[in-house]
Amino acid sequence: MSKWRPVMSGVPQGLVLGPRLFNIFVGGIECTLSKFADNTKLCGVVDTLEGKDAIQRDPDRLERWARANCMKFNMAKCKVLHMGQRNPKHNYRLGGEWIESSPQEKDLRVLVDEKLNMTQQCVLAAQKANRVLGCITRSVTSRLREGILPLYSALVRPHLQYCVQLWGPQYKKDMELLEKVQRRPQR
Repeated sequence: MSKWRPVMSGVPQGLVLGPRLFNIFVGGIECTLSKFADNTKLCGVVDTLEGKDAIQRDPDRLERWARANCMKFNMAKCKVLHMGQRNPKHNYRLGGEWIESSPQEKDLRVLVDEKLNMTQQCVLAAQKANRVLGCITRSVTSRLREGILPLYSALVRPHLQYCVQLWGPQYKKDMELLEKVQRRPQR
């Protein structure tokens, strides 16, 4: 059995208060700060050099806080996603290192690009659903509706419906209509 060790920093895994405590302890952030589990996002509008400087002050604050609390940010996971047509695409740094710019990033498993185009997200979801469907087809000998439909509903549909409200709002309405039709008694 492991021995108890004192923990000088951090938050226990799975703690609901973790993101809230982080926001409270860091404090003074000017940009919009979003936290989900161990993901942190800073968002801001840059239309002047003063706006760029305001955004840069926040990574500086975060770096000072991390240094004071003996923590580090994983620079390989830190990215800048520039959005908007006339975005000047300024460079930002965290500590002494420049933060890499990226044309697209995944946010809660949803691929977001600089133009908020969801085409790539749809392609990836369809590919994953097709792979699962192919596995079902190869593994199940019966083609009866009673056997295939529950497998499809449990294993394929979730890949197609994940965050559908974001990248395909009409899809959800179509699926609800289809389910109503399927529930009607056969004549």
